[in-house]
This record gives sequence, C-alpha cells and structure tokens, in this order.
Amino acid sequence: MSTLTDPAPALLWATPALRSPAEHLERAGERLWRVLDAHDAIRGHLRVVADPLGIRYRAERLQLASGSFRLVGEFWDANDAVAALRF
Repeated sequence: MSTLTDPAPALLWATPALRSPAEHLERAGERLWRVLDAHDAIRGHLRVVADPLGIRYRAERLQLASGSFRLVGEFWDANDAVAALRF
C-alpha cells in the first residue's frame, strides 16, 4: 500500500477583473494580489477567501514592523475591496 506524500495541486485563482482604471492587480501568491495604482505604488493587497455562501474578497494592508497583514475589510465584490484601499 502506498501513500500520497505530495499535497494536491494548489488551485490557481483567476485574477479578478477591476472596473476602475485607477488600479491594477499583480499576483503575489496563490490567493493574493498586490493592488497597484497608476504609478505602480502599492495601495494594499486583495485576498480571495472561500466562504460557504460564495467567494469573499479581503482588502488588507501589510504591516512592515510585524510582517503581518491588517484587515481593512471583507467584501463580496473585488471592486469594493479595492475601493476600500484607496484612502
């Protein structure tokens, strides 16, 4: 009897489409994108989270001192999450 030691292949999520031309996304991880403005300055991060009711989008900011992400908000729409990172 053999056992499978390799984890199942990770699901590569499609990059969410944004309506606003003010920002664009750059993949930063399996379920994580950097949110960049028109000058390629990082505004924050967008993370996809599976929820029993559907896909959720988390707007996050990286805290350099701790190396962890701070939750700005969680949304049903990627555009709403990116809008929360504008200010």
